Formats: sequence, C-alpha cells, structure tokens
Amino acid sequence: MQFFISCDAVKRVSYDEHLLTKNTIIVDGEKDNTETLNNLLYQQPNSKIPFLNIPLRLHIYNMARPNIDSIIDSNLNERPNKKENLENFLSKKQLNKYIQSRKDFNAWIKKTGEAPIIVDEDKTKKSINRLESYYINNGWFNTEATYDIKKNDNKRAEIEYNVRKGNAFIIDSITANIKSPIVDSLYKKIQKETFIKKNEQYKTTNFNEERDRISSELRNSGIYHFKTDYITFEMDTIGTNKKVNVDINIQDRAIRTEDSIRHEPFKVYTIRDVNIVTDYTFENRNKPFQDSIYYNGYKIYSYNKMRYRPKAISDAIFINPGTIFRDIDRTRTYRHLNELRTFKYPNIEYIENSDNTLTDTIRLTPLKKFSLGFSADASQSNIQTIGFSLNPSLLIRNIFRGAETLEISAIGSIGASKDGNRNNTEDPFFDINEYGVDLKLTIPRIFSPFYTEGLIPKYMSPNTRISLSTTSQTNIGLDKQTLSGIFSYNWQPNKKVSNRLDLFNIQYVRNLNVANYFGVYQNSFNALNQIAKDVNYIPTEDDLTIPDGANNFINYALGNPTPSEISTTQVKTINGIDERKERLTENNLILSSSFNFINDERTNLFDEDFSIFRAKLELAGNLLSNASKLFGLKKNDANRYELFNVAYSQYVKTELDYIKHWDLGRKNVLAVRSFFGIAIPYGNSNSIPFSKSFFGGGPNDNRAWSAYSLGPGSSETTNEFNEANLKLALSAEHRFNIFENLNGALFVDAGNIWNVLDNVEDDRATFDSFSSLEDIAVGSGFGLRYDFSFFVFRFDVGFKTYDPSYQDQNRWFNDYNFANAVYNIGINYPF
Repeated sequence: MQFFISCDAVKRVSYDEHLLTKNTIIVDGEKDNTETLNNLLYQQPNSKIPFLNIPLRLHIYNMARPNIDSIIDSNLNERPNKKENLENFLSKKQLNKYIQSRKDFNAWIKKTGEAPIIVDEDKTKKSINRLESYYINNGWFNTEATYDIKKNDNKRAEIEYNVRKGNAFIIDSITANIKSPIVDSLYKKIQKETFIKKNEQYKTTNFNEERDRISSELRNSGIYHFKTDYITFEMDTIGTNKKVNVDINIQDRAIRTEDSIRHEPFKVYTIRDVNIVTDYTFENRNKPFQDSIYYNGYKIYSYNKMRYRPKAISDAIFINPGTIFRDIDRTRTYRHLNELRTFKYPNIEYIENSDNTLTDTIRLTPLKKFSLGFSADASQSNIQTIGFSLNPSLLIRNIFRGAETLEISAIGSIGASKDGNRNNTEDPFFDINEYGVDLKLTIPRIFSPFYTEGLIPKYMSPNTRISLSTTSQTNIGLDKQTLSGIFSYNWQPNKKVSNRLDLFNIQYVRNLNVANYFGVYQNSFNALNQIAKDVNYIPTEDDLTIPDGANNFINYALGNPTPSEISTTQVKTINGIDERKERLTENNLILSSSFNFINDERTNLFDEDFSIFRAKLELAGNLLSNASKLFGLKKNDANRYELFNVAYSQYVKTELDYIKHWDLGRKNVLAVRSFFGIAIPYGNSNSIPFSKSFFGGGPNDNRAWSAYSLGPGSSETTNEFNEANLKLALSAEHRFNIFENLNGALFVDAGNIWNVLDNVEDDRATFDSFSSLEDIAVGSGFGLRYDFSFFVFRFDVGFKTYDPSYQDQNRWFNDYNFANAVYNIGINYPF
C-alpha cells in the first residue's frame, strides 16, 4: 500500500522535474527546525496530515485529469456516431450539461487538492537571501548561506540550507543629534525607555520600534507636525571589533512651499478651541446652527434643537481646550464616541492657527433613535418534537438625552413535548411554552453618587448597565418563573484588560410544578421504586405513583424509628434521593456581588499565538444575612432565614480560567485550557443552588462524557443531572488543516467535579485530600471543523480513556470504542 501511495505522489511530476519532499536548515553545523526559519523559505513540501505523514491534498490533486477536455472529446468520438446517439438519447442540452459537470468536478478536485511542489532553484536562491537577511537583521552582519539540492532517481529531491552566522555585533555607543531644542529636551525625558540599549545585540526590530516610540511620545507631547520620517539612524561598524556605534538623528520640521523647502525647529501646539457639531449631515453642512451651548470650555452646536445634555457629549471627548496637542486624545475620542452606539463614525479635524494653536472640530452624525430587530428559530431536542421561537427587540438611543441606550427584547416560544401528551389525550399538541421580556439600560459612565474619576478615569471607557428580565416556562421540567436584575460597572484599563463589577445581581427562581419532580428525574424514581419493591412496600408488579406514592414512601422510610425491613444502605440511598429532591425543588433567592477580570492578549481575530486569563469572585447572601440579624428575623425549621417565604442562598464562589494558543505554523495550532472553580456554602446555606453549581462533560468540557453525566468524583451516580461545587478541568488540542476550510483536531480532556464543604457525605463524591485527584477522568478523541468564515461548525468524537467510576479495578481503556464514544456537535472552538 505504501508503495502505491508513494508512486502516486509523483504522478503529475514531469520526468525532468523533482518533487520537494524535505527542507533541512543547518546553522553553524547544527540542524534548526524552528518554525521561524522554515517560514523564511519560499518553498515548502506539500502539506501532510500530522502523525500519518501522508500528503492527502497532493493525492487529491493527482486524482484530477490534467487534459480533461481532450479526454472527454476522445470518449465521445471513440466510436462512430456515439456523440449523435447520446444527443438523441439525452438531448444536446443535457449532454452539454453532463460534459460541463465533469469539467467542473475535475476543477473542484484540483482546487481542493494541492499541486506538487516542484523544486525551483530561483526560489531556493531567494530563500538563501531571506535567511541571510534574517540573521543580518538580528546582528550577525557577516552571515553567509549556501544550499545543496539532492535529487533522487525517483523524481524526488531534498534541499539542504547551510548558514554560517559568524560573531554577533553588539551595540557600543549611542549618540543623539537633535536639531530642535524643544524636541531635544523632550527626548531627554523619554530616553531611558529606549529599545536600543548599550551592550545588547543589534536587532533591526528594536530600531523600528524605537522610531515609532519616539514619534508617538513627541506627538503626545504637543509636537503636532512630527512624523517618523524625521528620525534616522546611522550605524558605524568600521574598525570597531564587532561593535556598533549608533547615531540617532532627528531633523527640524520641513515646510514645503511652491518652489522650495525650508526647515524650522518644531514647536509645541496647544488646543485653542474644540467645536462639536452634534447632528452633522452632508445636507446640513452649509446651514446655520439653530442651537449652541458653551460647556466646560467646549462649544457645542446643533442644526436643530439640541438633543443631548452637554455633559454626555463632553464626557466622551478627550481633546480638552487649553491643553497641549496629544495624538492619544484623538484616538481615545474616536473609541469612546463609537462605544456610545449613538453616532456614526465621527469626523475629527484639526485646523492650524497662526499662533501655534489648533482648533479642533468634531462632527457627529446621529444614528436613528429607534432600531428594530427580529429573529425566529425552529428547533428540536430530547424533550420536544418541534419548537418555534420569536425574538423581537427594540433599541432606543439617547433615551434620557445622556447618550444612554435602552434595549427591550422579548422571547415567545411554543413546542410539542415528546412525552407530555401520553397520559392525557386532551392536551394540546403545542404543550410547551416560554415567554419573557428583558430590559437593558446602558449608561456611558459610572452612575454613582460618589466621585469615581480618580479610580476609574474616563479613558477606561466606563459604563453602567442596569438590566431587568423575567421569563416563564411551562411543561419544561419543573416549570419555572424567573426574575433577575443586575446593576453592574464595566471598564477597560487598557486594550487587553477588561473589568466588570456586578454591584447587585438578584435572581429569584420559582418552581411551578414540583409535583413533576420524579417525572423529570426518572433515574431517581427508578431507584426509589426498586427499593419499594425489594422491601415489599408495593407488589413487584406495581409501581409507586407520582408524586404521592413516591413522597409517602420517602416519609415512611425516613421515619423514626426506621422500618426494620429497610437496610442501612437503602436508608442512605433514599435519604440522598430526598435531599437532592428538596434542593432541586426549592425556590431560590440569590442576591450577590461579583468581580470579573479578563486579560486577553489577542491582537486580532486571526491571532493564533496568545493567552487569555479570566478570574471571577462572587459573594452571595451577606447583605441579606446582616439585614436578617439586624431586624431580628426568625429562622425556619431548617435553621435558615427566609425572605418572602424563600430561604436565600449564601456562598462564596471563585473561578479561574487560563487559555493558551501556540501557532506552530502552516495552520497548525496547539491550544490548552485549564479551569478551576469552587463554590463554598456557609451561613444561611449548606449547599449551592443548582444554577450556580458546576458540571462536567459536554462539547466544551470533557468530550468523552455527555453534559452532566460525569462525576461527582468516582461515584457511580444514576442522576440525570450531576453537579457539584468543585471543578477541575484541563484540555489540550492540536488543530491542523486537512484541506481548504476543513480542519482536524486531536484532543485530550481531563477533569471532574466533586462536592466539598457542603452537605454531601458520599466519600466517592467528595474531595477530601489530594488522593481524590485519582478520580480525574481522562477523555481523548478527534474532531473535524469546517470554517464558514463567520462561524466554525465542529464535530468531535470522544472516547473514555480513564474512567474513575470503575471501582477497585483497572480504569484505563475499558470503554475505548465507538460503541461507547460520545459524539459532540458544536459551534466555534471549545476554547
């Protein structure tokens, strides 16, 4: 088989050509296979599937026929009258379509595949020049590179590149020659932050970065006319014994006239006036202003009646009258105005005055006050045969004349459950429904009675978000009504870091159909039902009724004294079922505060060499607990305070999430993720609300287990939804391109959930020491991803590699087969 694949690789290689199969780079006698150097070469061997070493795309390309037109013509004319007979049988039009379809399919194969990479000596010479330039730009000025093409008789060839660097050149002296006195004084203040440092190896990138740094610092210090072209470097290496003497030259300002260029020292410019036009359009440009306001030094104009409070506009402007010109102020003004979501992209124009001052005019074009949105969706799931939903929305801009935005969205859905109509034929077909409304107000500043500018200055783009939402679901699980409200602050200290402080986050969840608990959690019911039969509480041929029969049996089994026919193990099982039932059917009231921190190192959407760190700390119930004690409220029978007949939750929760990507080149990416989360109940709670707990498994977690099916710990639970209050997760994924937009991945996922410091006492489900880490589950598998540009469709197959639920026996590879594999479908990458 390998012989035929090998022969097929050179199928489209001419007798006088050679297929490039390998590049080798030798630097000072040692092989260097780094991606940095390989990316400098103009020719790379055909791409191969990782680990299999098969050039799949080349083989696909070789399946195409290079002379498809002549082949088709030859087939049609191989017998007399064949073409005419086919035209009579198919019609001439259908025959032409058939011929064109063969040509199109052949073209598709060629496009999908990859043409053989033929050794090109001219490109090899260009690669030599690139290698030499790379090392010269990094300080090895005497670099020499050669190549050797090793051609084999089987129409294959390898290229060996040999690089001799020599000794590196070190920066010795640095001298600045600056013409303008003001620039010279400014340069001395910023000199210590230079990228060019004495006794360090020469690097061209350092000089480019230094030129940009100096230019940026000067333009942010009032030098309005300065550009990077005014900065030049001179390097002297003659007779210096591998040393580099650097001269930094900064010229005077060049002023062009009609027939000459004169040079003058640079001067510092200040902002004289800032004019703001709040409703500019091309049609209005020559009309007189109807309204104007002078506010904090800003001149604000409007062609119509002023629609904005002056503070809302001035808060978004960083260009201040009476201050020196700073380029960064313009950049921040652009960004902040765009974040208001109230204006189109603004126009900022500086006009130079005769007295070294600038007049700045900012033209704002308002977006429409109202924007309507509408979406519809059809879906199917394991609980409904078919479902339809509608999501209308309304966006209102500048609702309180302070550039605030109010979003009003609603949801309405209906569906047909898979088992809701079995027992009652009078139920309507669409027996599932959900409806709700969401209000979200965004205020483009910190809304607070206290002065916060010192802590969170406006260049951090602070905003306040207030949201209220309510939903109601029927015939979905226990049926729920939810009410939530959030008051939060958001700000960005820099481009990479974003912060969010939820000052208040209140959630109220009311279960409407508690009687349906055992109808939803069938596994719990089956275990309870079997015990009832085993102890002869009900006949073997009967079942407990839901809910009365099941609830009565629980009360009977947990009575005092315990019935003699029920064993200690059975009592423990029944008690666990009852505790879980009580926790999942109780109404929840959560009043919490939280802080989120995100540091995202990505430079753009296509960056594949970055890291992301997320951290969250949440505290719940403290305010209500202090209020309960202050007002002397009494506790209920479970020793818990209640508010509106609901025992509120009290806990502390933290999450840490770290993601790292390495770009391995040629569309190969190694991605890893680590996650740690813990939620500890205390005070008014001895467990965590279901909505705040952790679960394992699913398309974005350990993909060898379906969502909620993993853990806790090594317990062999039969619960439909397994959750706990401690989670550890680790994942690694190698992503590679197969051809065009189809990518593949090999992955390993590890992790589990445990109970800790709560009311669960099962030793196998709790984390009590580092020995519990033996219960970390490991899954591995492979996946395919198709990139549609605006989203990625993902299909993963996960295999249980190490299953902690196997007790006192080997846990490795017990269910490592397709029969026990888990198939996941997702949108975009898991991390």
